[in-house]
This record gives sequence, C-alpha cells and structure tokens, in this order.
Amino acid sequence: MVNLTRIYTRTGDAGSTRLADLSEVSKTDPRVQAYGHIDEANSIIGLALTAPELPADIASILGHLQNELFDCGTDLATPLVADPDVTPLRVEQDYLDRLEAWCDQYSAELPELKSFVLPGGGAATAWLQLARAVVRRAERTAWAAAAVHGTQPATEGRAGGVNPLAVTYLNRLSDLLFILARACAPDGTEVLWVPGKDRQPPDTAAARARARIIGEDQR
Repeated sequence: MVNLTRIYTRTGDAGSTRLADLSEVSKTDPRVQAYGHIDEANSIIGLALTAPELPADIASILGHLQNELFDCGTDLATPLVADPDVTPLRVEQDYLDRLEAWCDQYSAELPELKSFVLPGGGAATAWLQLARAVVRRAERTAWAAAAVHGTQPATEGRAGGVNPLAVTYLNRLSDLLFILARACAPDGTEVLWVPGKDRQPPDTAAARARARIIGEDQR
C-alpha cells in the first residue's frame, strides 16, 4: 500500500534520488530516466482519455495500461536481487501476453498499411501516437540502464540490474499504442507518409507509387 503524506521532501535537491530499495542514485541515472519517461507516457495517455471520440473499449484498455505503467516504473526502480525478503512487484510474461493479444485483436480490424502513418487525425489518435513515441524513448533508456547495470541480480560490490521483461513490455506497449491510435482514427483521417521523391512525382512510376500510398480518391 502506498501512503503519500507529503509531496515535497527536499531530499532530491542535490541531484540525487532513491530507488524503491532506498539505494541512492543520481537523477541522471538511466534507470531513473527510464521510469521518468514512463511517467510522461502515462500522463499523455491520460490526455488521450479526455478525447470525446475515444471508443469505450479502448478507453477501458488505456485505463488498464495506466496501472501497468506504474507497475513497470516500479519494476525499473527496483534493482534485481536473488532472494528478496519481500517479493517485489515485477512485470511478468502474462503482461506481455495480454499486450500481444490486444495487438492481434485490433490490428485484425485495420486496413493494410502502404506507408508509415503521420501523427494526426483526431485528438485521441494524436495523443496516442505521442504516447507511443515517449514509450519508445522509455524503452531505449531502459536498455541504456541495462547496459550500465546489467540484467542480473545484485552481487557483492555491484547493484542489481534491470528486469528484461520490463523493457520488453515497453516494446510491446509501443506497438499496441500505435495500433490503438490507428483504431481511434476517424474514417478518412489517417494520413500516410509520402516519401519526398513521390510527393512531386518525376515520372510515371513515382506517380503510381504516390497514388498507391494516398489512395486513388485522395489524388
């Protein structure tokens, strides 16, 4: 149970903070950076939840994901130890299985992509694309933390590493957010990237490529 009796503590004024195991680290530690990015992504998902066009089923999933992001941040803030006195909160395989099932469910209903999607469309779509990008950043930073701290339990003279499943969770989550962003896009609002060579077609082949990407009815 979490009890927040005081929001400001002054303990981080010198540029350090404490992890979940109370070990002191720099605020620039990639582990701290990673769960900071997770907090940012969670806040953006909160913005997506305010969009009036957001379907109820996707809103329910996003609410679930917000809780899991706290789980993931807590995991990254808790260095691995071999035999903990108290079992810590960890991202486990069922978290990933759930994300992959949602990915399969919602991607099956989407039109085939012929190019990359440009962020935009409705408000929910735009916010979820932004959340996806921040989760990708969190994933990269979590791997940077793994490069520094490893992925193994603590040993004498070395702090515990990062749970690889927590980092993999971020990878799958970014995929799911991309798919949900597409699923939220109002009909006809999804815009695809047209490469520079095709935006002003220099020849017939390039013109055909442009038409294939944007669709005949959008030329």
